[in-house]
Amino acid sequence: MASAQNTAGQDVKNAGTDTKDAAKSTGHAVKKGTTSAYHGTKKGTTKAADKTKEGTTKAYDRTKEGTQTAADKTKEGTEKVFAPNKEAGSKSKDNAHRASTKAKDRTKEADQKVDDSAKPQ
Repeated sequence: MASAQNTAGQDVKNAGTDTKDAAKSTGHAVKKGTTSAYHGTKKGTTKAADKTKEGTTKAYDRTKEGTQTAADKTKEGTEKVFAPNKEAGSKSKDNAHRASTKAKDRTKEADQKVDDSAKPQ
């Protein structure tokens, strides 16, 4: 009789240990899945943010360029009325200014990309 009670007691202990081990295993699997999902979401979000920023920069550059062109045309038209001979010098100044502005913008964009890659989100 004593050995039957020990066997029943041992069976209960074994069942408890098995349940504990199963819970640990499940917890580890959930943690791994959650971590993987987190990293995947973070990677996707970062990629989307980078693409949005890139698109915004391109749109800004195009808008800025269009605005400069309109302002230049207005300036040229005004100069033709007041000083017709001054047009050639003004165009070369405008072209030089436009080229230096584009170079500065490219440098700023490159610097921003370096900063962004150094500080991932």
